[in-house]
Amino acid sequence: MADALFVTLQVILAAIAVYQFTFSLFGLHKKKNKAQFAPQKSFAVLVAAHNEEEVVGALMENLKQLNYPRELYDVFVICDNCTDGTARIVREHGMNACVRTNTNLRGKGYAIEWMLKELWAMPRQYDAVVMFDADNLAHTEFLTEMNNDLCSGAKVIQGYIDTKNPEDSWITAAYGVSYWYINRLWQLSRHNLNMANFLGGTGMCFETNLLKEMGWGATSLVEDLEFTMRSASKGVYPKFNYDAKVFDEKPLTFKASSRQRLRWMQGHFTVARRYFFPLLWQSIKERSLTKFDLALYGANVYIVLLTFLMTAVMWVDNSMFGGPHIANIYGQLPLWLSYFAVGANILTFLLAMALEKVKFKKVYLYLLVFPVYLISWYPITFYAFFTQNNKQWSHTKHTRVVRLEEVQSKQVS
Repeated sequence: MADALFVTLQVILAAIAVYQFTFSLFGLHKKKNKAQFAPQKSFAVLVAAHNEEEVVGALMENLKQLNYPRELYDVFVICDNCTDGTARIVREHGMNACVRTNTNLRGKGYAIEWMLKELWAMPRQYDAVVMFDADNLAHTEFLTEMNNDLCSGAKVIQGYIDTKNPEDSWITAAYGVSYWYINRLWQLSRHNLNMANFLGGTGMCFETNLLKEMGWGATSLVEDLEFTMRSASKGVYPKFNYDAKVFDEKPLTFKASSRQRLRWMQGHFTVARRYFFPLLWQSIKERSLTKFDLALYGANVYIVLLTFLMTAVMWVDNSMFGGPHIANIYGQLPLWLSYFAVGANILTFLLAMALEKVKFKKVYLYLLVFPVYLISWYPITFYAFFTQNNKQWSHTKHTRVVRLEEVQSKQVS
């Protein structure tokens, strides 16, 4: 019975790995011709902030410099339960500081839901809502790219999330490598196939009418994934804009990174429980590969957990009980095939960096410890499974002040 279970699960996991690798190949090519439109859409730019006085000023400066008509966008900073000078700094830059105090409903999802209600009650209404985090920097063409996609019929759009501090530590380098891979070989591949993309928490754009119709309703620890699943279940698929870049600050230490990733995984378990089976059933009834792909992405947290548990069981069986006593299909395969599978996995990250023309020299040195970052996802996911009912938002403190000019100068050096 145990052998049959293990063999079945191993076959499923192997099939999923081949499926994901095959899809990644469609991200090798980047289409160059895109429809361009004159600026016509108006934007409410929302910035979620909790005690961000160290970094919010740089973002305010950045948003003033966007290459888009100033009369077509307004900036609203959600000062959520702030106890510092975030609101004061925002007002000094001439932007709208929207102060929210609610110690019971804490977290980005609740803050956004509150802000949208405030927004709908204002005299001026906007064509779309864009969302950033306080530590972000937006490319000067960001709103221009969002305007192009909205005019082309898109309703939910995800920009390219890049890392603004990949050389600060081996952890920020690991984030950078991961995001270059995700943008090029996951997001772009789905975009090229006209399938659904997933939202990444920042650099997001939503058509106003859609938000009013659906409501926000995404208040879990991963509000981005939750809204992705909600919109997809209604047949609205997020699009990816490769050229709309937003630069996000990443934690400097392994401890801070682990805390952030634990929150992500806790939230992923919650969303997977709510949406995996309904979306999977819809994909079968509608024969929709797009919905199947999103359902599989939603269940990825369980795939990671299952891989970890099976690996741990086989290791214990071999090292402590003189095994193997459990069937292992990988042990029956030629040794070269195992090396090929491991090598292909590593090469996909290097390929993504080559395709993205990464010029950060220190990042290449940090690749030596990149496997530590990858492996650390397993115990984090395992712990998240047993703490997934946690609803407490853990804030990542940002103190690294970087401006867009500095980021762009390093990218071309």
